Amino acid sequence: MPEPTSLADRLKIRFGDRALSVVEAVGEVTLEVAASDWIDTVSILRDEAEFGFEQLMDVCGVDYLSYGDDEWDTSDVSSEGFSRGVEGMGAGRFNWEDRPKGRGPERRFAVVIHLQSVQNNRRLRVRCFALDNDLPVVPSLIELYPVANWFEREAFDLFGIVFEGHPDLRRILTDYGFVGHPFRKDFPLIGNVEVRYDAEKKRVVYEPVSIEPRVGVPRVVREDSRWQQSAAEQPQVKK
Repeated sequence: MPEPTSLADRLKIRFGDRALSVVEAVGEVTLEVAASDWIDTVSILRDEAEFGFEQLMDVCGVDYLSYGDDEWDTSDVSSEGFSRGVEGMGAGRFNWEDRPKGRGPERRFAVVIHLQSVQNNRRLRVRCFALDNDLPVVPSLIELYPVANWFEREAFDLFGIVFEGHPDLRRILTDYGFVGHPFRKDFPLIGNVEVRYDAEKKRVVYEPVSIEPRVGVPRVVREDSRWQQSAAEQPQVKK
């Protein structure tokens, strides 16, 4: 039996049942493991010569609250564009328990890391989901990759994901009085509080938001049919 040559095949053989999924798409490989196997898996990927991922390039959080949903109706297209239906069940109008069923994963928050092996000229994406949607917790990678320090603080600040074992997990982009986590899909676009400088108190004060709530309309990728439409409208040349 020939030895596996692709990275995806090597990952499947090495990790076996611990690999919840190994997907190769558009030239990139993604390995998914459970949060309980997070540290051991990344240690193997770093230390074993077969993989040799000595560099951690990025750590990011993902909120799957509205995964697969959009608020644009693209079924009725005209020369003026297509309609915008912003009264539907978009992110911010429902919580995780009341989300539309049948789309996206079973858990809400995930951590995704991007690894690079200089010696083998390879890149790999690794993902794990936090078990608790109300308090997402994932082990910190700071002991394996010290560069994870600020990346994990950013994911904590923006998504509210707690990295267990991180020595200094505090906000890094928002200020100390910030309320909520702004990259969560249900975070209001107008925010939770308004900040201004009070000349009488001679300090910054926090007040209720003074503008109307807003709705974000996500970008929808659809097939561009202009070429086919133009060709159909051209007069047919008789042979």
